[in-house]
Amino acid sequence: MGKYIIKRTFFAFLTLIAVVTITFFLMRSIPGDPLAGMARALPEETKQAFYAKYGLDKPLFEQYLIYMKGLFHGDLGESIRYAGRPVMKTIAETSPISGLYGGIALVLGTLTGVILGIVAALNKNRWPDYIVMFIAILGTTLPVFVLISLAQWVFGVKLGWLPPSGWGELKHMILPIAVSAFGSVATYARYVKASMLDTLDQDYVLTAKAKGLSDFQVITRHVLRNSLMPSVTIFAGSVVGVFTGAFVTERMFAIPGIGFYYISSINNNDYTMVLGTTVFYAVLFIVMQLVLDIVYTLIDPRIRVSGKK
Repeated sequence: MGKYIIKRTFFAFLTLIAVVTITFFLMRSIPGDPLAGMARALPEETKQAFYAKYGLDKPLFEQYLIYMKGLFHGDLGESIRYAGRPVMKTIAETSPISGLYGGIALVLGTLTGVILGIVAALNKNRWPDYIVMFIAILGTTLPVFVLISLAQWVFGVKLGWLPPSGWGELKHMILPIAVSAFGSVATYARYVKASMLDTLDQDYVLTAKAKGLSDFQVITRHVLRNSLMPSVTIFAGSVVGVFTGAFVTERMFAIPGIGFYYISSINNNDYTMVLGTTVFYAVLFIVMQLVLDIVYTLIDPRIRVSGKK
C-alpha cells in the first residue's frame, strides 16, 4: 500500500503541473488585458508600472517560469483585480463558506438519496418506487437556475418565510442547502437503486437466502455493502463539486463563496486568481481520487493493490 500511495502521489504531482501549465497558457490566450479597463485613464508611465508589478511586461515563457517558481514555494501570487490581496488569503476566506453550506447539503442529500434508493429497489414497480423515480428524474432534468428561481419566488417572495438571497445568518443557509441537496438526492437515489437491483440478482445473494438468512441480514450483510460502490465513486466527485459546482448557486443567492469569486476572476481576466483557484480545485480533486482508491480496498476485499497491476 505504501508503494502504491507513493506512486499515485508522484503521478498526482505530474497531473497538477499539467493542469497549471495548460490553464496558464489558456488564460493568456483569451482576448483582453486584465489591466486595460483598470488603467485606461492612467498615464502611460503608471500603466507600465502596473505591468511591471505583475510581470506582464515580460515574455510569456518567462512569466510562466516565474509563476511556477512561486508555486513551488507555496506562493499563488496577488490578485490583479484586487491589488495587494493574496490569492491564498481569498481562497482561505471563501472556501470555508462554500464548504459549509455545500458540505451540509452533500451529507443530507447523500443520506436521503441512499435511503430512497434502497426503498425504491426493495419496492420495484410499486408506488414507493414511482415516487422516488419521479423525484430523481425531476432533480436531474430541472436546471439548477430554474430550481433556485422557483425556490426564491415561492419561499422568499410569495410566502416570505426565508430571505431570497444574502449571507450572514442561519436563515440565509436554508434555501441554498435545500436546493443543493435536492440534486444529490436525485443522483444517489438513481445510482443506489440500479446498483441494488443488480446485486439482488447475484448468485451469492440467492445462496444467502437459501441458507436461511432473513431479508434484513441479506440486505445489510451482503447487498448494501456491494451496492454502495458506485455511490462511493461519485461521492469523491461530489466533494469536489461542493467547491467547483456552486457557481450558479452562489451567484444567484449572493453567497461570497469561492465559486462566486472564481467566476468574477474569469470575467475580469484576473490571471493569478484563476490560476490559484484552479490549483486549489486540482489538488482537492487529486486528493479525493487517492482517498477513493484507498476506500475501495476497505469496502470491497476483492480489490487489492498489486505492484503488477
